Amino acid sequence: MPDAVRTAAVRAVLIMSVTIIQAMVAFLSTLTGSWLAFPMVLSSVASTVVATWAVLDVWVTRQVWNQRNGVVSVPSSTARQIRRERRRSRRAERAAERDGTGGGIGGRPSTGGLSRA
Repeated sequence: MPDAVRTAAVRAVLIMSVTIIQAMVAFLSTLTGSWLAFPMVLSSVASTVVATWAVLDVWVTRQVWNQRNGVVSVPSSTARQIRRERRRSRRAERAAERDGTGGGIGGRPSTGGLSRA
């Protein structure tokens, strides 16, 4: 996961955690009839809006990163096919070079036998 997306995801998880804690405190305060119930319900509603925004931020950040940098983790089948074709053409070029120079050292044709020193 890229750094920008990871940062947005961590931020979203922290905000969602705080939102869930606020909702639980609001619920328990309401059950006990505490004065804290109404402010906690209001802050829970606001926090839910912020948490939704944070999750959308992760999604948007991921989309923007993919558009700018491309998907590098999983190559598509067309990318694999292009790589295969490139590899085949390189192998063919190397084979043609070997056949054209005679396969000797330094471009000299090989005699096919042992060297005669």
